[in-house]
Amino acid sequence: MSLQQTPPSRVFVELVPWADRGRENNLVSGTETLPGLRRHLSSAQTQTATREVHVSGTAELSAGPNRAQVTVRVSSTKEAAAEAKKSVCRRLDYITQSLQQQGLQAENVTVTKDFRRVENAYHMEAEVCITFTEFGKMQNICNFLVEKLDSSVVISPPQFYHTPGSVETLRRQACLAAVENACRKAQEVCNLVGQTLGKPLLIKEEETKEWEGQIDDHQSSKLSSSLTVQQKIKSATIHAASKVFITFEVKGKEKKKKHL
Repeated sequence: MSLQQTPPSRVFVELVPWADRGRENNLVSGTETLPGLRRHLSSAQTQTATREVHVSGTAELSAGPNRAQVTVRVSSTKEAAAEAKKSVCRRLDYITQSLQQQGLQAENVTVTKDFRRVENAYHMEAEVCITFTEFGKMQNICNFLVEKLDSSVVISPPQFYHTPGSVETLRRQACLAAVENACRKAQEVCNLVGQTLGKPLLIKEEETKEWEGQIDDHQSSKLSSSLTVQQKIKSATIHAASKVFITFEVKGKEKKKKHL
């Protein structure tokens, strides 16, 4: 008894242009014909069909704070109004002169004064708000003021923060880094299969994330004022992540021309 010969299997693969993605599923295996497939592709259509490679890329960047703000408070309570003003203004002048000598610009220093009567005395309070861009200079100035002024001068712990422009720059850099990683991945894939990477057909940022730096549980249980400067900087550090999806055109390997 002879066995019935199995018909040879056939596999049809279609390279689908981006605009005709609905035909991706019209594949045939064996002798069975899918409803969506009406005829074979002609050789001309096969040559003009766009071949694609789809890749995703991710990147995560971080940036420490670029500004710090310190507040210096000077106060005095005296029975005579002139004495209270004189006491505060003398120390206030010393503080502002010291800041100028350290090279701080006037636009980074804000001074406010408050004068009021308290029971049978007069109370004056001045507040100097200083914005720093150099954290090393900030520490040197704060240490100097603590050393030179008495306990009636209160210097607040530094508050670190980001300017709006720096945050936007970090977001943009994360996206560009993700695109660069995706391009590198696509290039390596094409090199591996002996093809040439073509132009991008679609670039889409699919996901973005932002979060501030975290300190460990033991440190976070402490009061903010008890954290060291480095811990405060770490806590204020912003992280940004981006995920992109890119579709590239794929070209055949270019043949080298023979020189006669």
